[in-house]
Amino acid sequence: MQRQEESGEDIVIVGAGLAGLAAALGLHRKGVRSLVLESSPALRASGFAFATWPNAFRALDALGVGDEIRKLHLHIEGLRVMSASTGEIAKKVDFRDEFRCVRRDVLLQVLAAELPTGTIRYSSRIVSIDDGDDDGAKILHLADGSTLQARVLVGCDGINSVVARWLGLAKPSHSGRSATRGLARYPDGHGFPPKFLQLFGNGFRFGFVPCNDTDVYWFYTWSPSQDDDGVAESGAKMKQYVLTKLRSSKVPAEALELVERSELSDDAPAAPLRFRPPLSLLFAGISKGNVCVAGDALHPMTPDLGQGGCAALEDGVVLARCLGEAILGGDGDGATGGTDEKERIELGLRRFAGIRRWRSIELIGTAYVVGFLQQSGNRIISFLREKVLAGVLAGRLVKMSDYNCGTLSS
Repeated sequence: MQRQEESGEDIVIVGAGLAGLAAALGLHRKGVRSLVLESSPALRASGFAFATWPNAFRALDALGVGDEIRKLHLHIEGLRVMSASTGEIAKKVDFRDEFRCVRRDVLLQVLAAELPTGTIRYSSRIVSIDDGDDDGAKILHLADGSTLQARVLVGCDGINSVVARWLGLAKPSHSGRSATRGLARYPDGHGFPPKFLQLFGNGFRFGFVPCNDTDVYWFYTWSPSQDDDGVAESGAKMKQYVLTKLRSSKVPAEALELVERSELSDDAPAAPLRFRPPLSLLFAGISKGNVCVAGDALHPMTPDLGQGGCAALEDGVVLARCLGEAILGGDGDGATGGTDEKERIELGLRRFAGIRRWRSIELIGTAYVVGFLQQSGNRIISFLREKVLAGVLAGRLVKMSDYNCGTLSS
């Protein structure tokens, strides 16, 4: 039996991931209520962990949770880039600024704990969107047959975003590469130094970095071929595939141990790396009236810069600032500022889109180019990569984190 149509909500955020919870918390800090719809029955932590550069911590500090996250994760002192074909260190970069590898589940739990009870509604998956009455409200159709009106709709629903599709954004493209990830646990302590090691060459990129004293995150990206058919059918096959590739290359023994002691899920042992064509965002409708997108719904990118999660947190702060000030009248005291609220909201979302458009284009494009250069099998590119480009690429990783999304106030 279908449920009755529910009462309307002022602001509905679709997706309780990094962008969605950051936006909800930012709005809450400004005194603006929102409802977050999450399709799963609980917070999801797919991906295990993510690189958290200075730009991400500026966003977390703006949200008021930066210090709590710092206490739970190690400060990483630098990056070592190693050739998987020769075993030689191609580049060492000491981090002058903050870098940590943050467990995704920990961060989501911290963000959710700061929200008022009832902000997140689980098992609520939207399947389609319709226009409502003349006031511009959107009608959200949920998988359970119920509907919900949203005066403002924010899509933070990932790479397969229903909201992005409604806005007409270009469909994400396949990069030709895939990735698998894992978390190795050492109950008695792993003993790894606080360094990020990244290996490239031989058709893959592998890296690992400690999150805390007991957990080490690792990733493996590669370009699948016909010979790889079936390796992603189960976690066990995927794990054996990675171990075989690593053993045939010049990798440290501890890298093999990380994979050996990790459990890979059978649900999603690997995933294709997709990205939204960056030029498609030049004139795309990131916002339309009272609807916009953020996070992976806006800028899905390959993981080669380690900036996907960081950018999602940036989005959350910028969106909360632009939308919150629009609802509050622009000066924080509820004054109308000479325009009605509907117009202010639309202007606020357009302002968000204007701020995030070029940042998204730059991140997506740079990540794709870096990934291509790091995994290319072309002999000339391989030679230049190991002799020249390693330093350039490492420096680019650090440079892209030199961004400040600002605070929740103008």
